[in-house]
Amino acid sequence: MDSSVILPGEAEGVVQSLQTFTLKEVGSPRWFRQHEHIEKLNMQAILNASAMHDEFIKEQLVSYGKIPLLVHEMILVEVWKHKVFPVLCQLQDFNPRSTFHLYMVIHHEATIINLLETIMFHKDSCEAADDSVLDLVDYCHRKLTLLVSGTAREDKAAAHGQHEQTAKTDVSSIEELQIHSTALEFEISLKAVSVLRYITDHTSSISVINRMLCTHNIPCVLVQLILCCPWTRCREGGVEKYIHSKWQKINVEDHLKMTKQDGQVWISLYNLLLREDCQRKYDFNSFNKNWLLKLRGFLTEVLVDQLPNLVELQRFLAHLSVMDPAPPKKELILEQVPEMWNHIVSENSGKWKAIAKYQVKETFNPSDSDLRLHAQRLNQTYNWDVMETLLPEKPKCGSCGKEATKRCSQCQGEWYCHRECQVKHWPKHKKQCQLLAEATERIQKDLNVNS
Repeated sequence: MDSSVILPGEAEGVVQSLQTFTLKEVGSPRWFRQHEHIEKLNMQAILNASAMHDEFIKEQLVSYGKIPLLVHEMILVEVWKHKVFPVLCQLQDFNPRSTFHLYMVIHHEATIINLLETIMFHKDSCEAADDSVLDLVDYCHRKLTLLVSGTAREDKAAAHGQHEQTAKTDVSSIEELQIHSTALEFEISLKAVSVLRYITDHTSSISVINRMLCTHNIPCVLVQLILCCPWTRCREGGVEKYIHSKWQKINVEDHLKMTKQDGQVWISLYNLLLREDCQRKYDFNSFNKNWLLKLRGFLTEVLVDQLPNLVELQRFLAHLSVMDPAPPKKELILEQVPEMWNHIVSENSGKWKAIAKYQVKETFNPSDSDLRLHAQRLNQTYNWDVMETLLPEKPKCGSCGKEATKRCSQCQGEWYCHRECQVKHWPKHKKQCQLLAEATERIQKDLNVNS
């Protein structure tokens, strides 16, 4: 039986209604309604792509020219998280009874990058993004830099959370949100790796190519990602890899098996180093050459068997090792530059505290009726039966890792195989469960009182 989140006719109206917001409006009722719409578009786009059905969400976003708007709204929340959220967390008079609104704002960036990852696979989406591809390249570069530096690491966020809970028995809801935001940054950054790969697949813009190769030196950043491989870690029990949004223990025979992230990085390198228009622009100076030659040690027979096109990259690097390519020709280019991040920051510079205070008073202190309304909308947006079809594999028990059939009745977000595992895992799951179920529990209580 086909499952759908939103029908084509409804989706068309939703796509047409998408609009840009100011930083001050982030979290407002109008903004929140658009977040719900984008969440539905994201889920439906994934359903369509997974089932290889008509990808009408992508088609409508392209037709109505809304991809630049999505990029803007994603960067808007990114700026909010960097500039406003830290100030808001430090305000002494901010003690919300519900952190639900804040949680959804923090999650908004992840929703949009997930939607972009789904639709940017197609060339017409990249073309429809128009000048915003430059802003998207800058965004991806910021996220890749976080991965390389180790700032965006899901396991570090978890370790930080455990340390906080050990040091203080009562971790505030705001501190929990900060920990969640750090953990989510890792997931977002991995999505950015895929989006960057699709840009390298499709773009022919001189400005975009120049931005990737000359401004940000993306090839060397990708080499650093290969070297540090942040989606793989060693633990006492063995090697773990981040697959399907969770760390999974890898059997010894699968240690050399390429993950999705590995593949995206290698394909990006292949595109940026072997495409003729890219080779003309890139400066193969001694610094860049030495970095690129570090890749030769990773291009093993096992790796090349999994991605045969890498044979060409292997040959190119062998050739590079014994010769010095001519420097790129200096050309006079009228180059476009990204505007979104700089425009949002300059427009709100010096107003961060004022915006935080305004949002504390007007946006993130909802009344009981507001909470009731948002919980009802949330229930309509997140159809759990449909969401189960989005899972890439059968659910695993949050405690023992075996195949699970029972879901946490409070938050609906964690799975278990037996009651014993749920009880055992409760001390670890409690905080997250309370955060996700908080609004719904409050609404249910209010409804019972009013009935």
